[in-house]
Amino acid sequence: MEDIAKTLIGRFGSITRRKSADWPAFNVPASRILDVCRFLRDDFGYDVLIDITAVDWEHESPRFSVVYHLLSTAKATYIRLVCPCIHDHKPSIQSVESLWPAANWHEREAYDMFGIHFEDHPELSRILMWDGYPYHPLRKEFPLAGIDTDLPLDDKDIDLGDGAKAIAAPMMGGPFHATPGEPMSHAEPHGSDESWTEKHPKPEEGK
Repeated sequence: MEDIAKTLIGRFGSITRRKSADWPAFNVPASRILDVCRFLRDDFGYDVLIDITAVDWEHESPRFSVVYHLLSTAKATYIRLVCPCIHDHKPSIQSVESLWPAANWHEREAYDMFGIHFEDHPELSRILMWDGYPYHPLRKEFPLAGIDTDLPLDDKDIDLGDGAKAIAAPMMGGPFHATPGEPMSHAEPHGSDESWTEKHPKPEEGK
């Protein structure tokens, strides 16, 4: 791995080593992510994109980083790339879907959950939440139990054809749990009401 570290740093200059407890890891500037990924694929045999995820550092700037996990099937070695996004309020980074088609869904998930825009993605649409959903659930300010949000569908739109109706589960007030020690068949679930945070305290009753 020292060879690839020297090669990457020597070729791209702005790449730095990153502390890691498992795989070799590197910090990559946003402006070079596509070039670095193409080089790793074509010259070092990292032919499989294992995963793309992201981190919200909340109080730091750059606020968001995109994390890439790559595998060389020939060498049975992994590598991690961490790339800070451009802009804190409207984070963006170049898509790598042109290099690994599997990036399509990974980038859509990061877009959906973190609000990170992947430039030149062929179809950057939400993959878990519905179009028009106003939040990004993996951002740090999003409360643990979610935010009560009206679904855009009514009963007739989600009729399964057998007369059964889908009813949206409550999000606010959870997570829900039963009283310890009681049989589940007799226990009444109670909410921990973790939907409010210190930033947004729960309103007092009647206010």
